[in-house]
Amino acid sequence: MMENKFNFKEIQERPERLAPGHRMCAGCGGTIAVRNVLKALHPGDKAVVGNATGCLEVSSFTYPYSSYEDSYIHSAFENAGATLAGAETAYKALKKRGKIKENYKFITFGGDGGTYDIGLQSLSGAMERGHDLVYVCYDNGAYMNTGIQRSSATPMYADTTTTPAGTQSNGKPQVRKDLVAVMAAHNIPYTAQTTFIGNMKDLYVKSEKAIYTEGPAFLNIMAPCPRGWRFEAADMAEICKLAVETCYWPLFEVENGKWIINYEPKNKLPIEDFLKKQGRFKHLFKKGNEDLIAQFQKEVDRRWEELKIKANA
Repeated sequence: MMENKFNFKEIQERPERLAPGHRMCAGCGGTIAVRNVLKALHPGDKAVVGNATGCLEVSSFTYPYSSYEDSYIHSAFENAGATLAGAETAYKALKKRGKIKENYKFITFGGDGGTYDIGLQSLSGAMERGHDLVYVCYDNGAYMNTGIQRSSATPMYADTTTTPAGTQSNGKPQVRKDLVAVMAAHNIPYTAQTTFIGNMKDLYVKSEKAIYTEGPAFLNIMAPCPRGWRFEAADMAEICKLAVETCYWPLFEVENGKWIINYEPKNKLPIEDFLKKQGRFKHLFKKGNEDLIAQFQKEVDRRWEELKIKANA
């Protein structure tokens, strides 16, 4: 049963389920996402936390030590969805036989490399089969764990180690994959996109909805990486706000097939405001590259208009 009233103080006072002392970078967006998603669990409920290989896994779990207060399963890059689907199925069977009485929720985390790319097949399978679990992608837009290589979540023209900007390249030539639309196409009960804005009400509300909606749910959380995006960690909140205000990263959800925009900027900002704060896009502001920014803007506008059409359908 979902709680109807948002109480920020009560949520913040809940016990931490991600313990301090892990090895993630200072200011990492991934741990901000994990900590606050787990805060959406109701007191008394237990969880099984899954984790695909990636930054989060190698830094929060070094056998036999774990940063998680709940049960934790590390899976390979490619099978986080399948691993939690198996655990959820075993739980249902044991509960039916009366061997487990407690309420458990199943939440797995993966970066964009393990979600958009390597783990897409097992994620798709878990969603299609209807397992009662939540898959959370902390989207930092590249394979940060292994050296900032491009992924299909990397935005157009971003400078990465495998799409370096220079005299022969303008960065990654392809646009980023629209994974939320892919997940919504599975006809699952709940899909949403969010990030760190204000008091993070949007993140908490969507996390609670995802966790307490019966059946499969998917959350895509923009979790900026200061090292890979090349910005000061103290600017995290501003980066997230600009992503939303430029409509690069709209806040929306798809609930039982209905597309809902949760926030529409009164004065939509130009994409330059978001790009210029990040070193991975600094080449776009060199003289002669104005058309590249215009192309980026055109793609952002296209996706925003498409989203508004879906929400008004």
